[in-house]
Amino acid sequence: MAAVPDGTGQTTATRGRRDPGARRQAIVRAASDLLVEGGGDLTHRRVAERADVPLGATTYYFSSLDELREAGLELLATELDEALAEMRQEAAESSGDPEVLASLLHDYLSDQNQVRADAALYGAAIQRPELRALALRWFDGVVELLSDWADPATAQLLAVFADGACLHATFHGQPLDRAAIARAMTALMGPAKDER
Repeated sequence: MAAVPDGTGQTTATRGRRDPGARRQAIVRAASDLLVEGGGDLTHRRVAERADVPLGATTYYFSSLDELREAGLELLATELDEALAEMRQEAAESSGDPEVLASLLHDYLSDQNQVRADAALYGAAIQRPELRALALRWFDGVVELLSDWADPATAQLLAVFADGACLHATFHGQPLDRAAIARAMTALMGPAKDER
């Protein structure tokens, strides 16, 4: 990748040399992007090329490939947390209407980068069980979000459905249609709390 002027007259490569934090962040971003694209062959060299930094920079900031992979996965988990926080706010405004919740899930699943990030986190946790907590942050966040409108067991079932819908979107390249998601969520949620 060529060095790109950043509006201050500096290029990204020049700015990285003067700002170690920016260089480290560029390396982590490159690693996370490669993980989303199918990071089975993540290497220091590929990350350095993607981040437009010298190869030695990746080993300077990350002594092992596992450490670099974990930093990339942490960034992905943080970005999924941010997406979930937006969903939580919109869900709160809807008072937990299953149709709105289904629409939020459909929108989430329509973003292939988010879906692949979720898959990358689960794949990493399967290979390295010590990463399970990182991979489960989204699932646990969905359970927490839905617990405002469903009992804990139902919230967990809905999160399992969301995981399955995410896997479906990963393999099919698109989510279930919005109406199918709404039917499933409505059936799982049952009557509203105030109707019970």
